[in-house]
Amino acid sequence: MRREIFRMDRAEAEALIARAPVVHVASTTAEGEPLLRTVHGALVRGAIAFHGAPAGEKTEIVGRPAVVSCEEIVASIPSYFTDPERACPATTLYRSAQVHGVIERVDDPEHKAEVLEALMRKYQPEGGYAPLDAASPLYRKAIAGILVLAVPLERLDGKAKLAQNRTPEERARLLTRLWERGLPGDPAAIEALRAACPDTLVPAFLSAPAGCALACALGPRDVDAAVDLLEGAYWNQGVSREALARAQIGSPAWVGARDGAGRLVATARAISDGSKRAWMFDVMVAPSLRGLGVGEAVVRLLLDHPAVRGALHVHLGTQDAHTFYARFGFQHRADLPPRPFVSTEMVLTRG
Repeated sequence: MRREIFRMDRAEAEALIARAPVVHVASTTAEGEPLLRTVHGALVRGAIAFHGAPAGEKTEIVGRPAVVSCEEIVASIPSYFTDPERACPATTLYRSAQVHGVIERVDDPEHKAEVLEALMRKYQPEGGYAPLDAASPLYRKAIAGILVLAVPLERLDGKAKLAQNRTPEERARLLTRLWERGLPGDPAAIEALRAACPDTLVPAFLSAPAGCALACALGPRDVDAAVDLLEGAYWNQGVSREALARAQIGSPAWVGARDGAGRLVATARAISDGSKRAWMFDVMVAPSLRGLGVGEAVVRLLLDHPAVRGALHVHLGTQDAHTFYARFGFQHRADLPPRPFVSTEMVLTRG
């Protein structure tokens, strides 16, 4: 790799290969003709494995050198983020991984079944099928007749180009521009850049009380901690942990705060159409940090989230925090001008 600052560690590169929706396989035929295919891949026994028909081009590359690659776009950075005239600064933040090796044919039925089962778990995680077993009459013939190939991960290289070559000040400005632009993936891109470059200065929109750090895009690794905070709240009575978890993941705006040890200590989410209305839910701060300004910082961040900031009306419900939310401009429905039409709220309750 030309620039070591972009090198991804092996565990991250393996994780990228494992979660990639597809991988690209490049090799040559015996005649020296280039061959490039896009396939579904799964990590099994220290190799990236894929399947195909037992006849055709894939059979011609068995035993030949190959490169298997994948990529993940984090954010496109337009030139005007840094220069109002020159096109040259336009760039892309991304992750990529490559495996160099020799394509091996997998013939052992048990190994083939393991590869096919891994592919099913990846692409049909909800199940709905009998597990693949090489000895099962249900699969024996199919497994025998399918081609399974693999490339060992002995030579694995990963690259994460996430602005590591910029100064802490330049990265802070980049975060601000991403937040202002507010495309659907930009909050997650901000968190990816901060994770890759811990010395990045904290931009104004992420200012937080001492001892805490705001996060503008929470994700799967935060679900359990968020549910721990929310479980037992009066508005979540009778709601299962599973339902709470799905609600967090399913919200286009989900923000929070972490303490100095990286633990999630505050969470808040919103759903929104981005134009007419947004609804805030599940605002919670760990009891030990209440009264220190953490909740206010998290709510301000949520209201400024790209998915929420454009909504004409932002709704929430509360039994006991009216004074707190009034600081942000929230009013009782009864105190607002009457609507120009008469309507009755209707609710469909499932379960």
